[in-house]
Amino acid sequence: MEIRPIKNKKQYQQYLNWVDIQLEKKIQPNSPAGEKLQVILILIKHYEDIHFPIPNPDPIAAIKLMMMEKGLKSKDLVGKIGTKGHVSAILKGKKPLTLHTAKILHSELGIPAEVFFN
Repeated sequence: MEIRPIKNKKQYQQYLNWVDIQLEKKIQPNSPAGEKLQVILILIKHYEDIHFPIPNPDPIAAIKLMMMEKGLKSKDLVGKIGTKGHVSAILKGKKPLTLHTAKILHSELGIPAEVFFN
């Protein structure tokens, strides 16, 4: 397969099929075939980023999800981002997230910063 930028859905599908075949062969990443696979995967990702963008999640939903995954309750954020009432208002969407609060939540929960800035 000749490596070229992906310009249409047909070519995109051909690359996906080719990748499936290569993955079944279990090629070594540092081999010439493995390096070619890596380049094609980069081309596929670039095409998907342009044609199938994934929007950032709602910041409040992301906060709640990360809290659930880490087994945290709203009381665990009290003192870090404010009072119990302030934390509750943020989680209900009644108070906006400030830059300071976003930095703390990014640090405490590991939420990517770009989620807070849609």
